[in-house]
Amino acid sequence: MNTHYLNVEQAAEYLNTSVRFVRRLIAERRIAFHKVGVHVRLAVDDLEAFVQAGRVEPINAASVLRDLGRAA
Repeated sequence: MNTHYLNVEQAAEYLNTSVRFVRRLIAERRIAFHKVGVHVRLAVDDLEAFVQAGRVEPINAASVLRDLGRAA
């Protein structure tokens, strides 16, 4: 297993977000992280999983009709 780990600053750059946002994700336990002594490291695979979990599919006619059928 060849997992690549990033520090908080690198993870923020990878996600194109602020360091504060990444630290908040860690504090709220919304993203997986690893403690290496006093250091916090984030696996690139975990960052990708977090991004994919937030994926929202585009709306199309079939999905609208399907959702309307559920509401009835």
